[in-house]
Amino acid sequence: MKDRYCIIMAGGIGSRFWPMSTSQLPKQFHDVLGTGKTLIQQTFDRLTKVCPVENILIVTNQDYFDLTKEQLPALKDEQILTEPARRNTAPCIAYAAYKIRKENPKASMVVAPADHLILQEADFIRTVEIALEQAQKGPLVTLGIKPSRPDTGYGYIQFEEDDNAATEVKTVKTFTEKPNLDLAKEFLSSGDFYWNSGIFIWTVDAIIKEIEESLPETAQLFEEGNDFYGTDKEQEYIQKIYPICTSISIDFGVMEKAQNVSVVLSDFGWSDLGTWGSLYTHLPHDDFGNAVVGKGVQLYDSESCIVRTPHEKTVVLQGLKDYIVVESNNVLLVCQKQEEQRIKEFVADLSKNKIIK
Repeated sequence: MKDRYCIIMAGGIGSRFWPMSTSQLPKQFHDVLGTGKTLIQQTFDRLTKVCPVENILIVTNQDYFDLTKEQLPALKDEQILTEPARRNTAPCIAYAAYKIRKENPKASMVVAPADHLILQEADFIRTVEIALEQAQKGPLVTLGIKPSRPDTGYGYIQFEEDDNAATEVKTVKTFTEKPNLDLAKEFLSSGDFYWNSGIFIWTVDAIIKEIEESLPETAQLFEEGNDFYGTDKEQEYIQKIYPICTSISIDFGVMEKAQNVSVVLSDFGWSDLGTWGSLYTHLPHDDFGNAVVGKGVQLYDSESCIVRTPHEKTVVLQGLKDYIVVESNNVLLVCQKQEEQRIKEFVADLSKNKIIK
């Protein structure tokens, strides 16, 4: 266990969960499901069953250092790696990998977003153990999720068919980002495409080698910081190089180019909780298909809506079908569920017009 490290990526804004999720308090720091624990707390608790607490690192924006400390008091300051700028997931993972390699060159890494929902924890742990074993053989490993519908909001992984149908470990053939509906339907019917969970497992040597090959400029920046990791000069160096890192995801920057990638076929009740619609599927529904979080909500002649309001607020809704209704931070959102991808556009327009910060 001492050679295992878990990286929790917690720097995103979660803008599709606006108005609850904001740049000041992103969704990973919210108790989205009303369980009594925030998403980052749930993720942390889950990963303590994979590696020692002292080997869990959080990578987040520097603005969220205090939030992270408050919600995860078991962490020491040095376990929270702060980013001075948002540069997507490749620099975030590179930072963690180079820092860990200096401390433990034999390390394996489990990389997970802070804001995912996993309902079947025991199955998740079992799957990660399989992935860690596979990673020791050299490949980069990702967890693929058995698709339940032709969702256009997820990336897809195609895997090679082989003679051993019993094994959950497959060789990755292709990655496809967010296909249109017709293509997603084809993927689902083919049987050899799984959703890309965004959860990765590898050895530090394997991921650094691939970063060096696919993102050499990024690799050089973090390699040159090797003398500073674990010292009082680390943050000063990160402050200097992070703004000049290329902003790119690990999927585009590395995974799609790598030649040796495995996927573990998984089914452990996963959702990336990327949208209000995805949250809707995981909340209890009334007899008319409405999902409500809020004590003072009264619905009439309404069906298939998701409603989230402050507990102290009284809300009466009549005649709505397939709507998102959310009040948070003195903002009210009323949006058709089928149009929820436009929420980012709404936020951008409000910011442009200086209605919100």
